[in-house]
Amino acid sequence: MILSRQDLDFTGLVRPGDVILCGQGTAEPLTLTRRLVAQKDAIGPFTCFLGVCLSGTFAPELTGGIAFRAYGAVGTSAALSRAGRLDILPWHYSRIEGAFASGELRADVVLLQLAPPPAGRSGWSLSLANDYVAAAARHARAVIAEVNPDAPWTRGAGWEGREPDILVAADGPPQELQPARFGEAEGRIARHVAGLIPDGACLQFGVGATPVAALSGLRGHRDLGIHSGVIGDVCVDLIEAGAVTNARKPCDRGITVTNTVLGTARLFRHVHDNPDVEVRRAAHTHDHRTIAAIPTFRAINSAVEVDLTGQVNAEVAGGSYVGAVGGQLDFVRGALAGEGGRSIIALPATARGGQASRIVPRLETVTLPRSDADLVVTEHGVADLRGATLSERVTRMIGIAAPAFREELARAWRDREGRHAA
Repeated sequence: MILSRQDLDFTGLVRPGDVILCGQGTAEPLTLTRRLVAQKDAIGPFTCFLGVCLSGTFAPELTGGIAFRAYGAVGTSAALSRAGRLDILPWHYSRIEGAFASGELRADVVLLQLAPPPAGRSGWSLSLANDYVAAAARHARAVIAEVNPDAPWTRGAGWEGREPDILVAADGPPQELQPARFGEAEGRIARHVAGLIPDGACLQFGVGATPVAALSGLRGHRDLGIHSGVIGDVCVDLIEAGAVTNARKPCDRGITVTNTVLGTARLFRHVHDNPDVEVRRAAHTHDHRTIAAIPTFRAINSAVEVDLTGQVNAEVAGGSYVGAVGGQLDFVRGALAGEGGRSIIALPATARGGQASRIVPRLETVTLPRSDADLVVTEHGVADLRGATLSERVTRMIGIAAPAFREELARAWRDREGRHAA
């Protein structure tokens, strides 16, 4: 039997001190999470483990008394981070599923979204995210699933876990993520990135204005492939333009592969029961060996800032967590281990309306070490750091910084070297 929201009483299901794991991104079971927050005072103190957050369900002003853990502060959960209420697990995304499977990480109650099968199909689908929820559900005391007929039934994401303890009818369609808008700087970055991607390359990319801009500039390419942790609406644009065919991939040939689907109803319609799209586990999408076996792989990621030696910070800005370790290092190292693979870190040269440089002398946090540096792109050009010494890297990185900050960066490096020499 599928319950209505009004029939769901968390006070009999959640115990004080429990850890509750919620589906992330567009896979957040909104009917369940909103009901959970509404009943929080009757439950007693508990902890929520979050991933990417796109809704306002867990806004700080609505969630007093709930403790939060997360593998990053991506999306609306950044507000919890700024409020000092988000305890970060700084792990590679690829490690989380296995940790829940082994019991290294614990979830007492799992809330997830399932899509019912279309006519002629059988079995539930995890739909928009084939992440760590299924692994966590196998060990949870209670599994509560929101059944959403508007969620796409996706291939590769079949529900193989235990039968949910409770099924609840969704109040409305899944959470959407509108395509990020980008400006002149991102448009110039996109033109530089396009020149680094040959026909037939296989792509991984993140979310946000810079990756969307970079992909938007590839409509004229041909036979591109996609093997990524996430896809968005711009992927549909590339497929419809004939740019993405996945025809040259040695594995999953002809198939767009992703771990999560973050977009609008248009993207949801595209992936629904589509034999050319598979939503796969991180054990496949983020696996170094799988990525390295795909030639001409291009890992395209963004950053908060990059230092003069090529180190990348994708996590912290102004002392607050605003990102995640995520899958960046998984894809970078997989790409660089493969034949013809490259890593592209793309970011605007400035922040705060041009008042601060995002090319910096030193970092607050290192997500990607300098030993993995490859290509760094801003609107001012491309710094190829492969095989470059420290002094060569500094020269090339200053060359792609905003002109107003170049002398300051050069002076900071000279001062640093002078202190070391002394």
